[in-house]
Amino acid sequence: MTDVSHGPATTGPAGTHEELGPVGQEIVFENDRVRVWHIRLEPGERQPLHRHDHPYLVVAVQGAKNVVQTVDGTRIDADEPTGGVVYRDPGAVHMLTNVGDTTYLARLVELK
Repeated sequence: MTDVSHGPATTGPAGTHEELGPVGQEIVFENDRVRVWHIRLEPGERQPLHRHDHPYLVVAVQGAKNVVQTVDGTRIDADEPTGGVVYRDPGAVHMLTNVGDTTYLARLVELK
């Protein structure tokens, strides 16, 4: 497993200057085609503002009720059931907050 550090900066909500965080807490696998991130959010915990530079899949190992907050301030409810899989295109800059009462566990697979 690989620990990750913070990335570049961006303009956040209300025009504030914000440093981007990593996509997940740690990289659990990587080769020349994919990078797999581990994400764990306890109730009320947030994955900091980050950017997706590659298309990706999110696999909810243990689902939760989440909220996506985009860099422009848009709020998106994201109920993620256990075993659910979603595909997303690159380019998104957002943060993810577990607003439910269960721990959220996921693997995010970036397609390089």
